[in-house]
Amino acid sequence: MIELTDIAYVRSGVTDLDRATRFATDIVGLELAEPSESGVAHLRADHRHHCLALVEGPSGVLASGFEVADSDALALAETELEGRGFRVTRGTAGEARSRRVREFIGFDDPFGNHLELVSQPETITRPVALTRTSGINEFGHLCLDAPDVHEAYRFWNGTFNARVSDWIGDNACLMRIDPVHHKLAVFRGDEPGLCHMNFQVDTIDDVFRNWHFLQEHGVQIEQGPGRHPQSTAVFLYFLGPEGFTYEYSFGVRRIEDEAAWRPRTFDPDEPGSIDMWLGPTKRVSTQRQVVKTSVH
Repeated sequence: MIELTDIAYVRSGVTDLDRATRFATDIVGLELAEPSESGVAHLRADHRHHCLALVEGPSGVLASGFEVADSDALALAETELEGRGFRVTRGTAGEARSRRVREFIGFDDPFGNHLELVSQPETITRPVALTRTSGINEFGHLCLDAPDVHEAYRFWNGTFNARVSDWIGDNACLMRIDPVHHKLAVFRGDEPGLCHMNFQVDTIDDVFRNWHFLQEHGVQIEQGPGRHPQSTAVFLYFLGPEGFTYEYSFGVRRIEDEAAWRPRTFDPDEPGSIDMWLGPTKRVSTQRQVVKTSVH
């Protein structure tokens, strides 16, 4: 089994890099790292060099990155994935530099989502220079699409150290790789893609201040403000350029006692099962996976 230590980043392809970058900084509030590479904008939210890379080119999600302990763990992961029949590619030194990691491998999950495992991602010690007072303090989780969430769980739990925290019927599987209720979620969708990218904020007040800010700037709110009964998090989903959904949330549950926790199942049609505050719960947009012929 491959042990993931954390989520690392999302790489998203955009046809209009300037517009997508302005939205990520001026609206979402992320810090833009100093330009170091043509055609790529690195956005920062926490101790990581970046958590989101916007890559000029075809529109769609390019990769979702996850961290392993070190180079030896990465080599073992490569061997195990190849033994399970996955086609694994090693990133070049230049590609690793773009991701600000020592090395990485890439492969597609059984549903077509492109995943990358990385070792030694760069850490930055200076405080994050958020471009506005959004309250962001952490890249919280990412959510992928798959046609069968139960099959997706079998892949993540059978290949990696992901454990199910809760189910939302056949619609979603919420998984943890550390005490946080979920660092990864899989939602039911016909095609591979990134359902959303989450950022934790400092207070519940930040969620509501951001809600007013987004409304004032004409941003499409997809869900919320609301409260998920599974993670207890107060949430707000909103749509950025090129079909990319962002989420702010506060108050996510931590599962400290592994032995005592039992996954629960929520009926998505039951009022309050997705939003305890009974707001609209129409499914948020997905940025589709770019079908790649080479590593980006």
